[in-house]
Amino acid sequence: MPELRRDPVIGRWVIISTERAKRPSDFNIKHADEPEMECPFCEGHEKKTPTEIFAIRKPGTKKDTPGWNVRVVPSIAPKFKIEGELERRGAGMYDVMNNIGAHEVLIESPKHLTDIYQLSELEIQDVINASIYRISELEKDIRFKYCLLFKNHGLKAGGSKKTKHLRSQLIATPVTPTRVKEELRGSMFYFEYKERCIFCDIIRQEIETGARIIMETKTIVAIAPFASRFPFEIWIMPKIHRADFMNIQADEIKDLANVLKTVFAKLSKILNDPPYNYMLHTAPFRRTRRPGYWHTIEEDYHWHIEVMPRITQVAGFEWGSGFYINPTPPEEAAKHLREVIL
Repeated sequence: MPELRRDPVIGRWVIISTERAKRPSDFNIKHADEPEMECPFCEGHEKKTPTEIFAIRKPGTKKDTPGWNVRVVPSIAPKFKIEGELERRGAGMYDVMNNIGAHEVLIESPKHLTDIYQLSELEIQDVINASIYRISELEKDIRFKYCLLFKNHGLKAGGSKKTKHLRSQLIATPVTPTRVKEELRGSMFYFEYKERCIFCDIIRQEIETGARIIMETKTIVAIAPFASRFPFEIWIMPKIHRADFMNIQADEIKDLANVLKTVFAKLSKILNDPPYNYMLHTAPFRRTRRPGYWHTIEEDYHWHIEVMPRITQVAGFEWGSGFYINPTPPEEAAKHLREVIL
């Protein structure tokens, strides 16, 4: 009989199939062999993108020329525009503001690679450091309240038809996204009740039981969450409590690079390069302490990366009810991933 599981952070219910659970081979993932255009993100094609905002470069190389390891450019199709003021206003009973924000593309390699595990751990550390720098810079703009780092890998996950070049995106917004607010509220309520971080408690319990652990290092752990929404969903979290991703330390960056390389290599091997999304959830920018603001956020929130393979379809029941139906229990997913030999 299927099992209902409640997400302990936001209270969402998930239906987990415990009978006839789907194995990795049951997901028939096929890839259309579509030709790619000449890639604008490869080294030597710097003039085909907007001028770079930031880059980690080899000494002596110049902006918008070859010689970079990671390069950040504005999106050519931005979801938010950086120019202008918010101009918050009412339209009758409705609230309106200008679409002010920032939308940047982090080109993660000068080589034409398609997934992060194809990089070396040192190269992944460069990607992490570039992300930290850009989020920290965007925080300085008082119009922005949040910055979301995310990746769309594969067509079903929103990736481009034109090029598969390895990249992620950063979008800074003038409001805190509702999905993040759900986590912030759930974390705050848990802290008010128990005076502990809910994510720290999750990490402690998962390490103690071990059934949903995918891998761990001294500072980072990757788990299949108890109430996984999707088959082979993964959460990657620091063992040391930190609300802000920008406060990550050097040893954590090194371990995170190791975990990212290993986890995505395992995921690609076991599911035949599945489409996936991942997103970094970190604490919002904090400049004021007005009533109702997140006063305990440093103690109750915990940054983490959520990885969601797009190998099942979300249909009417899910959209209408808020339930998700997961045909692979996270315990089985974690076991399969642990057993992958690279």
